[in-house]
Amino acid sequence: MKRKWSLLASLTALVVFLTGCEPLLVLDPKGPQAARQASDIMLSIGVMAVIVIVVMVILAYVLWKYRASKLPEDYEPPHIEGNIWVEAICVGIPVLIVAFLSFVSVKSNYIVEATPEAYEDQEPLVIYASSSDWKWHFSYPEQGIETVNYLYIPSDRPLEFKLYSFGSITSFWIPQLGGQKYAMADMVTTLHLAADAPGEFIGRNANFSGKGFAENTFNVTAMTQEDFDEWVEEVHETAEPLTEDEFEELLDPGHLGQMTFTGTHLEFSPAPEHNHSSQNETKEDLSGHEQHETHEETNHNNH
Repeated sequence: MKRKWSLLASLTALVVFLTGCEPLLVLDPKGPQAARQASDIMLSIGVMAVIVIVVMVILAYVLWKYRASKLPEDYEPPHIEGNIWVEAICVGIPVLIVAFLSFVSVKSNYIVEATPEAYEDQEPLVIYASSSDWKWHFSYPEQGIETVNYLYIPSDRPLEFKLYSFGSITSFWIPQLGGQKYAMADMVTTLHLAADAPGEFIGRNANFSGKGFAENTFNVTAMTQEDFDEWVEEVHETAEPLTEDEFEELLDPGHLGQMTFTGTHLEFSPAPEHNHSSQNETKEDLSGHEQHETHEETNHNNH
């Protein structure tokens, strides 16, 4: 009796606890990239559910059919050779399942890595998202604005994030808009997203990066293009400019609230891709200069 009441109390507590849980954000997509990934997740869950149900049915059938029975002690079961059809099914079906899920995964990977569907003809808003311990810096080069720990974006417009880090490797993730992507110190990675409608979302660092990792989050607000343009004008009227000294202080490890500046750190601390580009251009210039000198020396010797 006590065991019965204990089990009932545990189930009641579990139900009460689960009612306070929020829905999984990855299954509540607000953009085309996230919708594609949520669809793939549900497809995978469906396939796995079918597999589990079929296996459990077969298990129950086998346990019943080949259960212990009253046979004489000298009974010897008949010798049975392997069945080619059973072996083909046992091997073929898993191969087909893996091949199907692999095809879906590869196809979806190309889709989410490209400009979101239905947004191919629009000019994307380019945002440089860089991380430091333990905060996020968002630079809007076209608008001349930089924010810390919050992100304003227009809805119904493609977004092109340029990701990199000023320290350890982090992972930029807005679950309701798309999948995560790594931000590294010596290169820039690109992530394409879009929000289908205005709303508020939560973003975070999805890669462990030290003791401040748990609070390494940021707020995302999607709004109409008109509201976004008004916000840009308001920032230019009210915010202070970002200086190099102040930016160096922002990079110190620690947590900060939301901050807004005019100008971006890209002006005095460009992203790694700019540095690499400059190096490549310098190498090309040096190579061209050397070729020019060699050509002159060759002409001189010929004369």
